[in-house]
Amino acid sequence: MSRGRHVQLIVVLGSLIALGPLTIDMYLPAFPQLADELDASAASVQLTLTGMLGGLAFGQLVIGPLSDAFGRRRPLLAGLVVHALASLLCAVAPNIAVLSVVRVLQGFAGAAISVVALATVRDLFSGVAVARTMSRLMLVIGLAPIVAPSIGGFILQVTDWRGIFFVLAGAAVVLIGVALVGLRETLPVERRRSARVGATLRTYRSLLSDRTFVALVLVAGLSFSSLFVYVSGASFVLQEGFGLDARTFGLVFGANSAALTIASQLNPTLIRRFGPANVLTGAILVSMAAAVALLVAGLAGGGLVTVLVPLMVVLASAGLAMPNTPALALNRHGEAAGTASAMLGCVQFGVGALVAPLVGVLGSTTAAPMGAVMLTVTGLAALLMFAVVRRDPTVQAVR
Repeated sequence: MSRGRHVQLIVVLGSLIALGPLTIDMYLPAFPQLADELDASAASVQLTLTGMLGGLAFGQLVIGPLSDAFGRRRPLLAGLVVHALASLLCAVAPNIAVLSVVRVLQGFAGAAISVVALATVRDLFSGVAVARTMSRLMLVIGLAPIVAPSIGGFILQVTDWRGIFFVLAGAAVVLIGVALVGLRETLPVERRRSARVGATLRTYRSLLSDRTFVALVLVAGLSFSSLFVYVSGASFVLQEGFGLDARTFGLVFGANSAALTIASQLNPTLIRRFGPANVLTGAILVSMAAAVALLVAGLAGGGLVTVLVPLMVVLASAGLAMPNTPALALNRHGEAAGTASAMLGCVQFGVGALVAPLVGVLGSTTAAPMGAVMLTVTGLAALLMFAVVRRDPTVQAVR
């Protein structure tokens, strides 16, 4: 693939994937306003995030095999159309229950984008090239969470939280045009698989029989869940606990997202020297240490800086884990990239959906709940890395 074509692919796929972070992050500054207007608790508001993550998780299990059977473009375009419609429904939701339900539909539609992007990368690349491409994608993807809260804060100055969902609907419509013009089909007819239920179940059974693949999928989910613990809890900790206004919160959120993006761009250099498995292991251990520091700061009533620094380290570690985990996992099953991507995405967003509300349920505006949950998930990820993944010589051989 020529350099120009590669850059075009990165920009198109990155723009499409960016819709997910935009959908998640743009309305974060509106959490307190949304809670007041809909007379909802903090935990109920966070369930609107959980609903989307649940839709993303379940939707990928359905859409992944369909993308292996019918190609990448058709599921992608259908997902974008449904996302636009769901965003409009969110904008007119009369209460928190309806909003939570429609967010599930919005997440289901977003699943098509996540599956197709990962599967497309695996269609075109293999081995460490997948990690390098994913790292470059993170540069584009990273712009979305950097600007999303700021965009949300700006929208809140001219309208209310409903206006954010109208903007998301418009973004989905624009991306339909981007996909139609800029993304070719990458799965040839001769490589497509059967869409029948029996064939799909056999493919899933084959993936589940690969112990290392399953461990990597779980590591991906646990590592990714730290990011969503931050996303779901940051608004209440930083805005209510430390008194940041919506604009300042957006700037802080953007700085942390920048740390994730910068780390992801260092990843190609690091994996060239140390290999993706070693970089992933190091990222998990560093994230676990930062979670300990965050927990201590929360319990001791530390100041804003003692909270922001560990959070930035957690986000930077995610910037290293996010490209390498799918690269190692998908390298094992390129023949069923869509279904394998679906399992990765399902577990990532499924674990996130389960873990994210815990911060709100614990009912504290300190950083202690975030630190405790992050420490738990990163500790489990480290256990899987040392007990299963690093014991497989084929993982260490990926270069």
